[in-house]
Amino acid sequence: MKVLFDKSSLKCSKIVTNTYSTSFSLGIKLFAPSIRPYIYAIYGFVRYADEIVDSFNGYPQEELFNEFVNDYRLSLDRKISLNPIINAFQDVVHKYDLQIYADDFLKRMEADLYVSDYTTKEDYENYIYGSADVVGLMCLRVFVHNDDKKFNHLKQSAQHLGSAFQKINFLRDIKDDIEHLGRSYFPNLALNNLNNSNKEEIIADIDQDLNEAYKGIVQLPIESRLGVYIAFRYYQKLLKKLRKADSEKILNERIRISNSLKMFILTKSYIRYKLHIL
Repeated sequence: MKVLFDKSSLKCSKIVTNTYSTSFSLGIKLFAPSIRPYIYAIYGFVRYADEIVDSFNGYPQEELFNEFVNDYRLSLDRKISLNPIINAFQDVVHKYDLQIYADDFLKRMEADLYVSDYTTKEDYENYIYGSADVVGLMCLRVFVHNDDKKFNHLKQSAQHLGSAFQKINFLRDIKDDIEHLGRSYFPNLALNNLNNSNKEEIIADIDQDLNEAYKGIVQLPIESRLGVYIAFRYYQKLLKKLRKADSEKILNERIRISNSLKMFILTKSYIRYKLHIL
């Protein structure tokens, strides 16, 4: 029965999410059960696409990525794929009209196969939009149950949240991006010249994104608000650690949030949520 295959596909997406990201997994668990599977499906798809272009060194990455995209395109017509991650995602694409966002995302992932640095602000912002903002917009379509009025009202905040998360990831992962991928995303620095001055410029930009994102988080439907808020608080705390760290430290080690601190953030955020003081 197709329904069993679809259920198993969603379970595969959940496994991918739990395997690759403890922070997002934590947030998703706090979503209402009615929307949780769809967010797993979105994350599973974007995670696999990203892994192909970032992690499969020594394998034919371009061929693998093209096959992945072609399988996805076919699934849109067939409404099924034997790849369970794609199968789960195509169903969400049809339910929530996500095709334009998925297309933009795949274009940016493909660019990672060929582009190693983003020297202009325009290129950088286009990459941020396609690699992160659209993921936030896909999730938002699910959160508001395809209500166009609510979606348009919260759209800008969702984009700012996606941008903030991506920029924080870029700053935290700058060592690996330079050493293993040979990439530089920030237009205001070259591969190896992060210093405390341009670090503060990057962080100031992220602060603006977080401030705008927060305005939308507190207006999200109740089914998704707590999960998104906890992810927001987690990244806010990670940014605080990056702010305190010397640029040399960031270039030489990956700044992390301990599991105990994550649990503290979860507990404190839950209490604030229940007391209606987000």
